[in-house]
Amino acid sequence: MSLVVTDTLEDERVEFTADGDVTLYVCGLTVSDDPHLGHARLWFHADVLHRWLEHVGYDVRHVENVTDVNEKITARVGERDAWTAERDVAETFTASVFDAMRGLNLKRAEVYPRVTEHVPEIVDLVETLIEKGYAYESNGSVYFDVTSFEGYGKLSNQEVAELEAQGEPDERSEKRNPSDFALWKADGVSETAAREHAKHDHGAETPDGETWASPWSEGRPGWHVECSAMSTTHLGDTLDIHMGGRDLVFPHHENEIAQSEAATGETFARHWLHVGLLEMEGEKMSSSIGNFWTVPDALEELGVNVVRTFYAGAAYRSEQALTEETIAEAEQRWERLSRTYDRAVEALDSTDARAKVEDAALRGAVEAARDDFAAAMNDDLNLREATAALLDLTDAVNRHVDGVDADDAVDEAGADGEGGSAYDYRGLREAVEAFDDLAGDVLGLQFESTTDGDVDLAGELIELVLDVREAEREAGNYERADELRDALREVGVEIEDDPDGATYRFE
Repeated sequence: MSLVVTDTLEDERVEFTADGDVTLYVCGLTVSDDPHLGHARLWFHADVLHRWLEHVGYDVRHVENVTDVNEKITARVGERDAWTAERDVAETFTASVFDAMRGLNLKRAEVYPRVTEHVPEIVDLVETLIEKGYAYESNGSVYFDVTSFEGYGKLSNQEVAELEAQGEPDERSEKRNPSDFALWKADGVSETAAREHAKHDHGAETPDGETWASPWSEGRPGWHVECSAMSTTHLGDTLDIHMGGRDLVFPHHENEIAQSEAATGETFARHWLHVGLLEMEGEKMSSSIGNFWTVPDALEELGVNVVRTFYAGAAYRSEQALTEETIAEAEQRWERLSRTYDRAVEALDSTDARAKVEDAALRGAVEAARDDFAAAMNDDLNLREATAALLDLTDAVNRHVDGVDADDAVDEAGADGEGGSAYDYRGLREAVEAFDDLAGDVLGLQFESTTDGDVDLAGELIELVLDVREAEREAGNYERADELRDALREVGVEIEDDPDGATYRFE
């Protein structure tokens, strides 16, 4: 079965096709604040798409931009002593974005282009649009004439005559049509940005914002043209997939199509995938509203695996609610996967795992899980059903391990038998590999979350507790020694006393 996706441009489910490498462009973040879980929802789904395409054999060229020129950024200049210019603010939050991406276990993009690096390409693109008659200069600014592009409105299903005005109010006297949009803006930041800066009461003058020379004026690029210039610079005139949040369909992505296709004469993107919004307290998660949870805070409280499992609980194209209930469900699902994985690995690596033991039910469950997972992923990236396939596999693994453990327990109790049963080594190995391939490589979950250094430190701490326990026993404080043993047991460390001293193992 081939991958089927919901294409916004076609307004229906379509079969995904690509010749050779897949080019994937993701509309990145405007770096004016720390990233929150609403931003990260797009990152997660783009990451899983990237991973799945690689899993089925494609090479993926993934590019995600950084918008480091914007009025929201200039509005924060002066808020901290170190923020004396627009670039200072942008650098701070670009670093925050990259840290959050690494914390979420996202695959790295091929490149993260920034607007400030691509002004020459932006100027070239604007010049091309003027030369071809799609754009015009007015008072040092340049605007795209939406009436000149026949397909304008095809992504958002709007007619040009019905469009509302785009851009700042102070632009309207310069434009031929109210719905024309800016490709280049003369001078510094807009009046709206200046008013926004004043709201913050930084005690600093309104910054002009960074400007660049152009054939029309000293000025700044328009928001929409930036993505067209960056995506085509790094991925060519036609993208296989353009991905972004649903709130960007209009005007941002509509304008990207118009200016890109007007300039090149080629299809800008073969497939448009839009991710639904994350809602908190019944509203879109937003820094401006204040109903947000930053990525670092969420990772600290929940951990990367619960966050990723949460995102996998809803289709990318739909809205998703962040509530106590949806978080609790994610925690339960991750705990079930993680605990079963650990049990499978422990059984697989034990001396009770045998080459000639075969559990047909377990092996069949592994094959079914892989088939069901693939069918769900190819069905418009149905991550909830894909996760359900993995949870079905946990049931099969637990039945197998529980069955062997129960037989061993009966045998140890003195029942007749031939020494208990054994684990199916091959079946468990296939199950562990399925978890690694599907939950690990595709969904990006991390079963082995502790590093060697963490394990070593944990061992040293346990040895220290055992030394204290032994000292208590030697002093005759047996009740205190038992309390220490019980405390270790509660965190999964089982103590065994023998003539040579105490040893421990992880449960």
